[in-house]
Amino acid sequence: MKMNVLYGFACALFVVLLITAGCDKAPAEKKADPSDPPKAAPAKLEIVFGSASSDLEDPKAAGEAAAKAAKSKIGSAPLQAVLVSECYEDREYKEKVLAGVCSVFDKEKVHGLATYGSFTQSGVAGGESVAVLAIAGKDISVAAACQKEMGASKLTMAENETEIKEKLTAAGAALAKQLPKSDSTRLLIILADAHSPKNGFLVSGLQSVLGKDFPITGGSANKNAGQTFVYYKGELLTDAAVGLCVSGGFKIAMAGRKAKENDKVISTAKDAAQEVADQMKKQGIKPAGYLAFDCAGRKGKLKNVADELAAMKGVMGEAPQLFGTYNAGEIGPADVSEAKTETLSSGVGWHVMLTGIGW
Repeated sequence: MKMNVLYGFACALFVVLLITAGCDKAPAEKKADPSDPPKAAPAKLEIVFGSASSDLEDPKAAGEAAAKAAKSKIGSAPLQAVLVSECYEDREYKEKVLAGVCSVFDKEKVHGLATYGSFTQSGVAGGESVAVLAIAGKDISVAAACQKEMGASKLTMAENETEIKEKLTAAGAALAKQLPKSDSTRLLIILADAHSPKNGFLVSGLQSVLGKDFPITGGSANKNAGQTFVYYKGELLTDAAVGLCVSGGFKIAMAGRKAKENDKVISTAKDAAQEVADQMKKQGIKPAGYLAFDCAGRKGKLKNVADELAAMKGVMGEAPQLFGTYNAGEIGPADVSEAKTETLSSGVGWHVMLTGIGW
């Protein structure tokens, strides 16, 4: 009896050892079969930018032409927003430009501002002209809000700085509270009737709600009398700021540079583009497009206006869509000499602010 028990125990132990040995041995790796289909690459995000400009003498025809050209570049991708930069004289002509753009796109999606000119990857739009950017795709969304009657447009920094600071800081906070920011919101674009240095107060108000490290870029409308319009859902407004919350699974890179004379304007544009390119490379971002909010003062210092754009394109290349405006103040990362370490974006002047968007 004892012998049978010992024999049974030995057999059980032998079986256990066999099973254990089999478990420890890794299964043989399957050799690749050339006939097997390749593994699918990560899906490309549908984020599409389409930019175009026109300098036709008829402002409505120009708006329509630029809009149609921009629309042709987004194909069937669902439209999220349209940005307009125009520099036609007088309200009558500005209304016609918008009418032309809104004959192509739903006016509820159309936002923008009066500027000192524009540029796209195709070149600088000089004189009276309009540039249009269509933002589209199922993997990007844009939500718009507007703060009207901010109360500072007729006040001067020389006589009313304290009041301007109070009103624009409050307006920025009020605008930020309207915006439907979510965990997927990556960028805020601000288009404002608040030229430099007023734009600094507006940004401070936004940051009092959003935080100092939230990415904000944008520009200030033309400050000349009769030109200070911003556009919200196809409507002309003054003394207002438009905010566009851009959300999705994409990534961004931002840089800003300051300059006040020809050679430095060109070299700083290249430096800003290179910094954005380096950030994108580090993050593994493939660019979908670029936004540039540039200073009209910088433009005025150039011997050849196209030189600054050429410097940026020398880094960015020809392929990605670019939408740039010349403004009376810019929002974005201040130049390294003026940057505050705890603050990502500032409202300043004499800067070019570049933002790259991609996946």
